Amino acid sequence: MKISTNWRIAIAAAAIALLSFGASAQDGMMMTEIGTGEGQVDIISWAGYIERGTTDPAFDWVTDFEAATGCMVNNKTAATSDEMVALMNEGRFDLVTASGDASLRLIAGGRVQPINTDLIASWGTVDERLQSAAWHTVDTDGDGTTEHYGVPYQWGTNVLMYNTEVFPEAPTSWSVVFEEQTLPDGESNIGRVQAYDGPIYVADAALYLMTHSPELGITDPYSLDRDQFAAALDLLRQQRNLVGRYWHDAFIQIDDFTNEGVVASSSWPFQVNLLVGGGAPVASTLPMEGATGWADTTMMHVDAPNPNCAYMWLEHSLNPKLQGDLGAWFGSVPAVPAACTGNALLGDTGCATNGFENFDQVQFWRTPTATCQDGRGDICVPYYEWVSAYVGVIGGR
Repeated sequence: MKISTNWRIAIAAAAIALLSFGASAQDGMMMTEIGTGEGQVDIISWAGYIERGTTDPAFDWVTDFEAATGCMVNNKTAATSDEMVALMNEGRFDLVTASGDASLRLIAGGRVQPINTDLIASWGTVDERLQSAAWHTVDTDGDGTTEHYGVPYQWGTNVLMYNTEVFPEAPTSWSVVFEEQTLPDGESNIGRVQAYDGPIYVADAALYLMTHSPELGITDPYSLDRDQFAAALDLLRQQRNLVGRYWHDAFIQIDDFTNEGVVASSSWPFQVNLLVGGGAPVASTLPMEGATGWADTTMMHVDAPNPNCAYMWLEHSLNPKLQGDLGAWFGSVPAVPAACTGNALLGDTGCATNGFENFDQVQFWRTPTATCQDGRGDICVPYYEWVSAYVGVIGGR
């Protein structure tokens, strides 16, 4: 069994999660005007989020920005939210495309600064469902006044990717990756499936149990009491016997589906698109249990070395062409609805295909806290315990 776990990142994530939200939130001043660019901007992003045409010449939203602003874009790809948190702790980056399971940790740890939306000319074009989303809009002082800690970028769903030669019809349940079984080709799924190498994947197990073990009473996969959390871990320990690799690198997963006999896994539409574009027998589906997902926000480091270029990128990131091109490239939904029409790469049906109308059905990644988000009080398992427990699961404990 091939196992991949970054212990340093897991430990850093646990330390960040221990921070008290109210005590450590950033108290600095927002920028009030944008000055001359510093000549560069340093971004941490998910794979495929910052493209300059090197992978495919049709997908390039960096070159024109550099030409217009003089700000050269340096991009560091991160494989997990925990890695993004760890990199932001190093303090040498300007921006990060953070998912909901990292954004509140970054705010709580004082690693990001509030954004002056008055300096973002295109702010009003952002999808109203995202403008004040709980994962980046926070009342840090407890006085009822909320502040925005980022600019929405893209959102989407964690899909079940599968090999169409093994599955002539799309699998209807996540059971193909959680339960030992014989697949339609007559062979076992042992060693032929993958799971995500990140503690937030505990929520995928909890989501599965919402349907298959309703007696547990799980209503929110990110708000788990001790018994619910234990049940999710038991399912993940069972799954460990099936998993050939815990994936976190999108391109390694692509290679595993191409060359290593992997036939089913949770994945992102990005991998599906690249594999299908390369002629691989691959497709994706949303199983009957539903799915987790991600809504990513571009957040600015509290000590950003290049704040003027950073603000210029925040505005550029909302450009409808960039938004539409990125949606086509990644299989995601633009944060700017205007991008859903008139984009040559996305097409006028691309947003619908990528799930624009499924927003209310997606269980978006969120940092678990001891205070249950479903109103049950302080009885839920906080994220730092998710980190240590999932490391244990992968390690065979």
